Amino acid sequence: MARIGTSGWSYPHWRSTLYASAPQARWLEIYQREFDTVELNASFYRWPPPARFAAWREKLPEGFEMTVKAPRGLTHARRLREPEQWIERVVAGLHELRGRRGPLIVQLPPTMERDDARPDHFLGALPDWTRPVIEFRHDSWTDDAVFALLERHGAAYCVMSGAKLPCILRATARLVYVRWHGPDSEHLYGGSYSDDDLAWWTERIREWERAGHDVYGYFNNDGGGNAVRNARTLKRMLHT
Repeated sequence: MARIGTSGWSYPHWRSTLYASAPQARWLEIYQREFDTVELNASFYRWPPPARFAAWREKLPEGFEMTVKAPRGLTHARRLREPEQWIERVVAGLHELRGRRGPLIVQLPPTMERDDARPDHFLGALPDWTRPVIEFRHDSWTDDAVFALLERHGAAYCVMSGAKLPCILRATARLVYVRWHGPDSEHLYGGSYSDDDLAWWTERIREWERAGHDVYGYFNNDGGGNAVRNARTLKRMLHT
């Protein structure tokens, strides 16, 4: 099983690509016509109250999953130190998405160097049903012992594609999670992936599926509507 979507949906510059003249209140509804998953990015900047998650759930059709990005208060301010208070808030929100809940993506800051004790404690305190994914941005985390730590907790390693980010095709859980941050070699979130690029990723996803993995992938190169176009193309390639 593979689900392909975008990182966020509320972008005014997607009007010419997806929303046309529709009011913003209908954008999520329109997005759902093409994709069966979305990565919620707003939760990184300000964690919503449980009632907001419940409201989203009411708007999501059966079979659609919303992946949620962990709050920066946990990942960037606290850097996973003493995570229990944040975990309580995160779990309360995710509980309200039941039946429509995707994985929890935990993006660590690029300045956070390797310290195995922090993700070990964090993942140990997190309920298994949250399906955690860790995105490491500092090179020091690229180590077999770190991958083994994720495997012990049943957590997924986030496969990344983007400027100066290591693209390591590693599966540490049944769930494989990919974030496409853009093909530009110098700048994150820019540019559009070529059909050749997407054909290569199609083969990788099919390999993971044949190995029994569920794949979730999100395009984060939102500029100019590139994420929408790339997600459309990859979905088409996967179904041909």
